Amino acid sequence: MSPDAPSGAGYLARLTDLALASGLERFGAAPAEPLARARRIMHGRVAAGLVDGMRFTYNDIDRSTDPASQVPGARSVLVGARSYDVQPNDAPVDGPSARVARYAWLDHYAELKRSLTVVAGRLRSDGHRAVVFADDNSVVDREVAWLAGIGWYGKNANILLPGAGSFFVLGCIVTTADVPAAQPVDDGCGTCDRCIPACPTGAISAPGVIDAGRCLSWMLQKPGVFPREHRTALGDRIYGCDDCQTACPFTRRRAAAETTFPTESAVDVLSLLAADDAEVMRRCDRWWVHGRDATWVRRNLLIVLGNTADPSDPRVVAALADALAHPRAEVRAHAVWAAARLGHRELLPAADPDGMVRDELEHLPPLREHT
Repeated sequence: MSPDAPSGAGYLARLTDLALASGLERFGAAPAEPLARARRIMHGRVAAGLVDGMRFTYNDIDRSTDPASQVPGARSVLVGARSYDVQPNDAPVDGPSARVARYAWLDHYAELKRSLTVVAGRLRSDGHRAVVFADDNSVVDREVAWLAGIGWYGKNANILLPGAGSFFVLGCIVTTADVPAAQPVDDGCGTCDRCIPACPTGAISAPGVIDAGRCLSWMLQKPGVFPREHRTALGDRIYGCDDCQTACPFTRRRAAAETTFPTESAVDVLSLLAADDAEVMRRCDRWWVHGRDATWVRRNLLIVLGNTADPSDPRVVAALADALAHPRAEVRAHAVWAAARLGHRELLPAADPDGMVRDELEHLPPLREHT
């Protein structure tokens, strides 16, 4: 850091003006100190069995809760929030469709990084070191946002911005600039707990505590067999779940913005099932998919098919038949469930060489009521 590099409250105000002009909606600062509270809570949740193998910032808790370890000489962590609350403008799907969580309708993280990079560029030109961290699990950005006073933790464990709710992506700049930190804002939820019963699987085990093993967003990303007891609750979701956010009064009061960029609020289930693996991953390039393996997308699509499709649609029958003959046992297993749920047991094989598929054949779901 240059000895004459700017610092202080006035400098933070200029950086904030630049951040807001660059597309961020909120911007704040926290000290580049270990996030001791978050570290304690995260280790406690691992010990309590609430993480269910989820990695992300849990992959190396001590590192993701120590921003200064990633930038030598760091004094501050600047955090920015960018809204992803936009109106959908994609064309309707002809046939079964699957819902995408709002934050993935567009590549909002790309725009967030662009805005943060503008601010980081100013910091560097002023003689500071500055590194942008966003969507890479390097820093527990929710904790930084809370410490920086731009929002409070809701009972759904999201950061709620005063007057704006939680439809925001967050990112940080770890920097050697010395700027004053804010104070956390007061909890604004009060007695409201609408998000807790809104969760379709009861994943909010206590205010602010998420049981990842019951969270649909994580189940959709986790590899392996999708838990049988939660498949019906998945409904038509294919990536993420917004229910605990859309139930929040603070989030619901905010009007969604129009966008000229094409959104993807839903995907065509049959078209995606018919695509080869490379095409599936190309079309889902914004999604976090374990190992970039299309198997897990197909698994989720088949559950949506079983929950929503018209069993009399010949395209659906053909898709089920194709999936039942798929080389991956994980795909065949979930195709068994979908076919039985749609009343097409005539498609099911008498046996299968894989134990996973045989287990599904031995535990067929009841027929879905179709109107």
